[in-house]
Amino acid sequence: MSINYKNTNAERTTVTRDVSDFSEKSGNIYKSLIAIAKRSNQISAEMKDELTKKLAEFASSTDNLEEIFENREQIEISKFYESLPKPVAIAIQEYLEDKVYLRDASEEVQEEEED
Repeated sequence: MSINYKNTNAERTTVTRDVSDFSEKSGNIYKSLIAIAKRSNQISAEMKDELTKKLAEFASSTDNLEEIFENREQIEISKFYESLPKPVAIAIQEYLEDKVYLRDASEEVQEEEED
């Protein structure tokens, strides 16, 4: 699953947020923060995989330590990924836009035990 990180509305800098924005959606601030953290980890892993694949396309096959090789394409790709919002900012924005689905595993276990 590839996400278009360029078109996200996530903040690129640190923003102070009101915690009530998070607790209203799930009824519990901690559940909201756990969901955001898990989504942030998913986004981070996706971004890392995508970056690694793109950098591998331009990798040099020479392993000569005396030769300094500057690959402009790799530098530009790296700069682009550095300028993107951080994964946690993207996860927060997705959460606030109701793009993150909350599923409580403990409630599902209780329902199965009752059946």
